[in-house]
Amino acid sequence: MYPEQTMSMPVSALDTDRRATFLTRTYTHLLGAILGFTAIEVALFSSGLAEPMARAMLGVNWLLVLGGFMLVSWLASRAATSVSSLGTQYLGLAAFVAAQALIFVPMLYIANAYAPGAIQSAALVTVMGFVGLTAVAFSTRKDFSFLGAGLRWMGIMAIVLIVSAVIFGFELGTWFSVAMVAFAGAAVLYDTSNVLHHFPEDRYVGAAMQLFASIALMFWYVLRIFIGRRS
Repeated sequence: MYPEQTMSMPVSALDTDRRATFLTRTYTHLLGAILGFTAIEVALFSSGLAEPMARAMLGVNWLLVLGGFMLVSWLASRAATSVSSLGTQYLGLAAFVAAQALIFVPMLYIANAYAPGAIQSAALVTVMGFVGLTAVAFSTRKDFSFLGAGLRWMGIMAIVLIVSAVIFGFELGTWFSVAMVAFAGAAVLYDTSNVLHHFPEDRYVGAAMQLFASIALMFWYVLRIFIGRRS
């Protein structure tokens, strides 16, 4: 078997040592993405750039911000998961982390100004939730790919609700945030299952990005819940 063929095989078909190497690389890159996200936010808030950025983003149609974010996220995801060049995969991961950091600025600014302690509490809850769900996926070794269709349907419905809220001016309350946290939890199970069973050995950068996306989604809506309780 040629090296190119073995690299494209799903990790579930590899021997134990190579699976362990893949998982180590994946979660090392996930940690790097989280640290990179944190470093960008710290730099923006320490430099004083976060406040004007947050005010500017909150002052325009939120659909434009979300539209730009979704476009960058789609391009980054495509590059990280489907491009064979490792350098391009890294570029996709970096672009995705940067886009997430920018889109979080208004939310973090509001939390910092009106709900002290909410960021730390939300981060702790998110980490606990991610670790717990990851433990479930690893311990059961179950293939959660069956969640994919439901997640796609729920994602479309969530986008429709968000767009409708922006257009018609109604609020998406706490229960929507709770539902989205549950959605993010299911996404963590689905993505972790894909990492364990379906990702090729040479796509550890893309695997890290998929996990990071689910963590960011969970953190976003957990933070919304804490802001709502403390503001």
